[in-house]
Amino acid sequence: MNVNAAAPKGSFDLDAPRRVQTLSAAGGGGVQFDLSAGDEAIITNLEGGQAGELLTASGEPLRLTPGSAPTDEAGVRAVAGDLAAAFLAARQGTERFLATPLFHAAAEPGETFRFKAEADMRCLLLAPGEPMAPDAQNPPTELRLDIFSSRPTGGAAPPSLAPVKLDLRVDAATARAYRVSAGDYIQIIDVDGRQCSDLVAFDARALAEGRELGVDPTVTRTLMGSATPGPGLHAKYFDQDMNPLFEIVRDTVGRHDTFMLACNAKYYDDMGYPGHANCTDNFNAALAPFGVAPRRGWPAINFFYNTFVAEDNTIGLDEPWSRPGDYVLLRALTDLVCASSSCADDIDPANGWMPTDIHVRVYDAAASFSKGIAHRMTADAAPRLTRESGFHSRTSALTRSFADYRGFWTPQCYASEGPIAEYWACRERAVLIDLSALRKFEITGPDAEILLQSAVTRNIRKLAVGQIVYTAICHEHGGMLDDGTVFRLGDNNFRLVCGEDYCGVFLRELAARQGLRAFVRSSTDQLHNVALQGPKSRDILREILVTPPHRASADELKWFRFTVGKIAGLPVLVSRTGYTGELGYEIWLHPGSAVAVWDALMAAGKPYGIAPFGFAALDMVRIEAGLIFAHHEFCDETDPFEAGIGFAVPAEKADPYVGSEALARRRASPIRRLAGLDVAGNEAVAHGDPVFAGRAQVGVVTSAMRSPVLGRTIALARLDAACASIGTDLEIGKLDGRQKRIAATVARFPHYDPEKARVRA
Repeated sequence: MNVNAAAPKGSFDLDAPRRVQTLSAAGGGGVQFDLSAGDEAIITNLEGGQAGELLTASGEPLRLTPGSAPTDEAGVRAVAGDLAAAFLAARQGTERFLATPLFHAAAEPGETFRFKAEADMRCLLLAPGEPMAPDAQNPPTELRLDIFSSRPTGGAAPPSLAPVKLDLRVDAATARAYRVSAGDYIQIIDVDGRQCSDLVAFDARALAEGRELGVDPTVTRTLMGSATPGPGLHAKYFDQDMNPLFEIVRDTVGRHDTFMLACNAKYYDDMGYPGHANCTDNFNAALAPFGVAPRRGWPAINFFYNTFVAEDNTIGLDEPWSRPGDYVLLRALTDLVCASSSCADDIDPANGWMPTDIHVRVYDAAASFSKGIAHRMTADAAPRLTRESGFHSRTSALTRSFADYRGFWTPQCYASEGPIAEYWACRERAVLIDLSALRKFEITGPDAEILLQSAVTRNIRKLAVGQIVYTAICHEHGGMLDDGTVFRLGDNNFRLVCGEDYCGVFLRELAARQGLRAFVRSSTDQLHNVALQGPKSRDILREILVTPPHRASADELKWFRFTVGKIAGLPVLVSRTGYTGELGYEIWLHPGSAVAVWDALMAAGKPYGIAPFGFAALDMVRIEAGLIFAHHEFCDETDPFEAGIGFAVPAEKADPYVGSEALARRRASPIRRLAGLDVAGNEAVAHGDPVFAGRAQVGVVTSAMRSPVLGRTIALARLDAACASIGTDLEIGKLDGRQKRIAATVARFPHYDPEKARVRA
């Protein structure tokens, strides 16, 4: 291994067209990978201040580099802990091990370590770190790994997910058929990216009886209520008889098409390419040995195919979303005969104009895989599958209704009673809400206050230790990147809680531009949280929260303040904040403490009628309380005034911040405002419905609901400022907005408890 930690980028020929694989060693964890002779790698300390350890094993002598040392199997186990077992399991013969320490406690964000493999080797990259206490700010953070293949082009499938039962390469512009047993897993891999793969499948038993019962996209979409089933509750594909054939377990792309035929001879004939290779003819040839009759067109699942329906009802296509190594993992629900293609289309963007290989792997039913959809914090980040929060073992025992919310499996409602009952429990008693999907960032260093003062709309200099403030984070043009809360833990110690992963990148880039000495480290995986909300929440918290004498108790804790203490003997940070419009608290803790704290809260809350609370009911209470939600009330094109949080942009803040000049102009000349609407009748109103004054559209509904406590339909809407005065009569358009209108009147919002007397109680 030839390592040069200080090598300039030009020392590697990284500009040549080469396959790049991006992996991530999560903070406190690691990632195993293989290198071929000549491969080059860059390890990046994304957030700074994170130590690393690189373990390599090779049958060839390893060149020692400064700070590295040879080690034996016992040494590897000592360094790698639990991750060592998998690393050592694949050892071949007598391999030499080398341990190389990476970075240091004061490493700058973006610092890199680069090396080139002189022989084939197995590697383990570690990002070591201890669990973070809720009131600490030392989270172990991610190390990024970019591997540049020694080959000038791609073609290699990524490492297998488990022992492989069938390994099948589908060459570009061909198709292959294969059998799969019930319970087995099928992984369809886009080897080089931007390549579509059609899949057809038949019930093997029915096929043996002479009946062709194949996967049917129309039945599937009807039963699943989704254009593309994905991991979660609505994950199955069905045949014509409505029998499930398989379910989606993992999907690293999430954008496919299931309503088009596989490409066929007619398409190419009509385009002027007679005789062109096509998936239909390839399927016919591949399936003939299984007794499947040929067809002129095959209804198929079109994985990685990027088609869309435009507003004028035409169907268009563009390059696929998939990247090298992206895959879909399915589980067979019965014995199947399948065929997979590498789409032959090279006359339009469907395969990026250049068909490449597809790889199919089958794993035994005994294998175990988590369910998930891949998420990337930035466009070039390593994909990360949907996570389970520390509370998942408790919430999953109460419901199977989970949805992927910002990369976490989040309960939508609980099976016992449903959203309406959960809603009333919040308004009348108390509820527990798993909100661990919120993003948390620890902002520390001598310039931490300066950084936040220049990044958010609020005046951070006024924030006292122990205090929290709600703020907007904006782009230079005044549009909102996100909203969130800032906690002040010390003179130079802050915590940002928000919804958008990119806020961390935004803050680090801003610190770099201004030359500030401030660290911004993600603590999302070290700090999960549950919200205890409702009028009985203080009574419950009082019984189980123990705080030291110099910290506020449950009774003493004021609105938008926090305290530290213990629940069930475990450290927690408790803030008097929430997203329901009720008296409430949020309890922040390490994921390892989640189950014990959940159990303690539920036990203490039982006499008060506490209930678990899902996101369906949460959406109801936050609309009543006038609380905004990303991509509904705000987006990049919406400023805080238009989003209804102008109070978070103080006019007297003297220090400039990102977007301050644009916001000053927008404050002086408002164009749109967020307003409440009281809606006549009981017909459903939804996000995106147009709002009219006469013939002219003057706004759009951002959120709406039938309010149980108010007994009427209410909405939030972004309106032209000239039409946003309370009492103005407007209409909400349905169908095309002309054929049907629903009367509405501009009303004060929040609709529920507009004086916020309940949250301040």
